[in-house]
Amino acid sequence: MYRFTEDCLTGIQQVDEEHEKLFSLLNETLDLLHNDILQDKYHQVQAILEELKRYADIHFANEEAHMAAINDPELELQKRQHMEFRERIDVLDLSNIDALEGQHETLEELMRYLTRWLYRHILSSDILIGKMPSKEAWREQENPCEFTEQYLTGIPLIDGEHETLFEIIGRANQLVKAELLHDKYDEIVGILGELRDYTKEHFRDEEEYMESIQYPGIGAQKLAHQAFVSKLEEIDLDQVDQNQQGYLEELMEFLFGWLSNHILKSDKLIGA
Repeated sequence: MYRFTEDCLTGIQQVDEEHEKLFSLLNETLDLLHNDILQDKYHQVQAILEELKRYADIHFANEEAHMAAINDPELELQKRQHMEFRERIDVLDLSNIDALEGQHETLEELMRYLTRWLYRHILSSDILIGKMPSKEAWREQENPCEFTEQYLTGIPLIDGEHETLFEIIGRANQLVKAELLHDKYDEIVGILGELRDYTKEHFRDEEEYMESIQYPGIGAQKLAHQAFVSKLEEIDLDQVDQNQQGYLEELMEFLFGWLSNHILKSDKLIGA
C-alpha cells in the first residue's frame, strides 16, 4: 500500500486533498493487480483508467489555476509535465485488455508509471508551489545560493555536503550572470555532471546516516532523493544547447528551490 505521507504535503489544502485522492487510485490499481479471485478484470481496468484521466484533468486544472493566481514562475513547466502525463495515459492500449494476459500487463505498466510519476512529480515539483521566487526577484539577489545558518541541520557531515552543493549551484548562478559568455554549453554540461555525481554521493551518505540512527522518515527521504536524481538524469542536452540562457535560469530556480525547501522541510528533521 502506498501512503500519502507528510513529506508529500504542499501546504495547499485543495492540492493536498486531490493528491491524496490520486494515491487512493494508485492503491486501487495495486489491489486490482493482486486480486487473484477476479479473473476477467476488463471493466475494472477500464473504469480505473477513465477515472484516472477524469480526476487528473480536474486536479491539473485546479493546480494550474492556483499557480496562475499567485503568479508562480514554475507554471509553464508544470503545464508541460501535466501534458506529458495525459499523453502517457492516453497511449495505454485499451484494446489490449480484452485478453486476460493483456489486462495484467496493462495494470503492471500503469502501476510502474503511476508510482514513479506521482512520487517524482509531487516531491520534485508540487512541493515547490508558492515557494519559488519570481525570476525578477531571483536576478536581483546578489548571491541567492549563500549557505547560511538557517540551513544547518546540526549534523557536520550533512551540513558540509550541503554547503558543497550550494557552492556548485552558486557556480551555475554565476554562469547565468556571465553576459559576455555567449556559448555556455560546455560549462553547463560540466556543472550538471558534477552536480549529479556529488548529489548521488551526498544522498548515499545521508541515507547511511539515517539508517545508522534508525530514522523513521528514511523511506520518504529516499523517494525524494530518487525524484531529484531522476530529474537530473533526464535533462535533455539538446534542449540545453538550443536555449542555453533560458534553460540555465529555469534550472537555477529548480535546483535552489528544491534543495533549500528539502533541507528546511525534511533534512532539518533528521538533526532534530
